[in-house]
Amino acid sequence: MELGIIGLGKMGGNMAERLRRGGHTVVGYDRNPDVSDVGSVEELVERLSPPRAVWVMVPAGKPTQDTVNKLGEILQAGDVVVDGGNSHYVDDQKHGAELAAKDIGFVDCGVSGGVWGLQNGYALMVGGDEDNVKRLMPIFETLKPEGEFGFVHSGKIGAGHFVKMVHNGIEYAMMQAFGEGYELIEASDIVTNVPETFHSWQEGTVIRSWLLDLMNRALADDPQLDEIRGYANDSGEGRWTVQAAVDLAVPLPAITASLFARFASRQGDSPAMKVVAALRHEFGGHAVESAKGADSPGADVSPPAV
Repeated sequence: MELGIIGLGKMGGNMAERLRRGGHTVVGYDRNPDVSDVGSVEELVERLSPPRAVWVMVPAGKPTQDTVNKLGEILQAGDVVVDGGNSHYVDDQKHGAELAAKDIGFVDCGVSGGVWGLQNGYALMVGGDEDNVKRLMPIFETLKPEGEFGFVHSGKIGAGHFVKMVHNGIEYAMMQAFGEGYELIEASDIVTNVPETFHSWQEGTVIRSWLLDLMNRALADDPQLDEIRGYANDSGEGRWTVQAAVDLAVPLPAITASLFARFASRQGDSPAMKVVAALRHEFGGHAVESAKGADSPGADVSPPAV
């Protein structure tokens, strides 16, 4: 097939390379001229033979909206747009309707695989009309891992990004569980081989996984994780997962807690815990630490409990 790809960053660039290795013709556009095949989106569209297929691989939100708007102006009836970024499924439904009014197809594709996708393939979760999905199957077949698994046509427009959103919410909770387990083991004075413990779990245990493999890679490079600050961003999917759970009245305690834990990681001095410390002092006279650091850690700067 011929495919245009807009956005040739870490994911888009590797996907373009995997497709070329698979025999497809890829025309890529990126704002960085060093990696771009063409000088503009218009030139990319001109280089493709109708009916065209253009894959959008740019950040969610305004960058994706602007790109879809642009493609809606210059593509023709019968062309199809694929959003392979991490867009909100609600935005997919909007984009699909906007393009359908011009007889342009739209497919949303949740992509997982990260920087390892070029070598191992990408898990693809797709939403859209059956005809458009079938038309793009040669692309999907090349991008996905070899074998039976790694691709699903999840449903109508928005379904691909919805299940990718939930996938990432599960990922949040799994990473949080590994992190909490590590902290508890590391705090114990009877466990002396912390990295070796996690390494031993790679085979034969019920929690063996790719995330555990990656954790062991990190511990091999930095056994005490001294070079990493305990600060974790969130890219949006965790928030959307929790919001969808609220909208659908589905309880997600583990995923929700893992999202809030990321928020907590960004606070050098938690306002909530200040309130907790103050209340413990007020009702029980428990010691509090000076915010100015004038006292030694744990020093009691309050009168004893009565």
